[in-house]
Amino acid sequence: MMRLLASGTALSALMTTAAWAGGIDWSGQPSGLLFEEGRSVELSFRMASPSVSGTDIAGQATGDVAETFFLPSAGYKADLSPALSYAIMFDRPFGASVDYGNSSPVFGGTSVDATFTALTGLVRYKFTEGISVFGGLRAQTVSADITLNGAAFGPLAGYTVTTDNDTGIGYVGGMAYEIPRIALRAALTYNSEIRHDVTTQENIAPGDTRTRITTPQSINLDVQTGISRDTLVFGSVRWVDWSSFDVAPPALLAASGSSLVSYEDDTVTYTLGVGRQLSKAWSGAVQVSYDNEDQTLASPLGPTNGLVSLGAGATYQMDRVQITGGLEYAWLGDADVDAGGATGATFTDNTAVGVSLQIGYAF
Repeated sequence: MMRLLASGTALSALMTTAAWAGGIDWSGQPSGLLFEEGRSVELSFRMASPSVSGTDIAGQATGDVAETFFLPSAGYKADLSPALSYAIMFDRPFGASVDYGNSSPVFGGTSVDATFTALTGLVRYKFTEGISVFGGLRAQTVSADITLNGAAFGPLAGYTVTTDNDTGIGYVGGMAYEIPRIALRAALTYNSEIRHDVTTQENIAPGDTRTRITTPQSINLDVQTGISRDTLVFGSVRWVDWSSFDVAPPALLAASGSSLVSYEDDTVTYTLGVGRQLSKAWSGAVQVSYDNEDQTLASPLGPTNGLVSLGAGATYQMDRVQITGGLEYAWLGDADVDAGGATGATFTDNTAVGVSLQIGYAF
């Protein structure tokens, strides 16, 4: 059953659904490594290749504005005693990669390249075989380069803002309930917001400015249980407080009276899957995910609205080495893109493909 556990939960953590879920959510901030038995190390590589295009209000095609991006992650977990364990994890929890090119007169030349990287340290304490708590700190670094261009931005067309690297600190806390004999685990994780006060260079300001970027708090609920000796059901719910996310560089705010990017609604992403042990060495899993749509205009820096995705993966166990591969296909929700409070472009019938690979080694 342990091999099957790895197939289901590793697949869910590897899927790239989060990279297109609401806001700029990329990794989903998983904590599953903390529940691995013994001492282990994991390396993961994910590639997300979205195809996102639309038509602007001038009737011109935008071209494919979403760029392929890669999401590496790594983690190490070890036990300090039968009751106490820890994990150190690296990932890219948030980000955005969009480039409109020059085909659209409304948004042509608009682009964003933003990356958040995080190093998280967690400690878990088991009160009993079935009840545990965990928590720790997260150090997160941000850098971004954004250009607004096209008729949608009026006199501010050509605006650029670049940030210096900045590191902020947040925290993680959670609890878990387990029944090991049936592979049951329910884990509730809270990820705090992280505040960055970054130095920014805006081309409409004479010198450096200071901009606050606060990544949102979130809650993850992850549940799994065996339903037979060789079959596991797993699922998750992730809520992200995107309605509190608001980035307003001061020179842009003074000139336009509006933020660079903000969201009116929170997002909730649901995942449900089933895994099955196929042989002593092989196990497989499938999952479906849904991210809720909202009723507001989408940002041109993220022109999608919700999603439905289907993923499948397999795990091969060879002595102490475990290899998991996954493939995911997502149908991205249609979106009307904001241009000064009105629709500037409509994006429909867009999709994305994700490929992932994880290599784990148990000591």
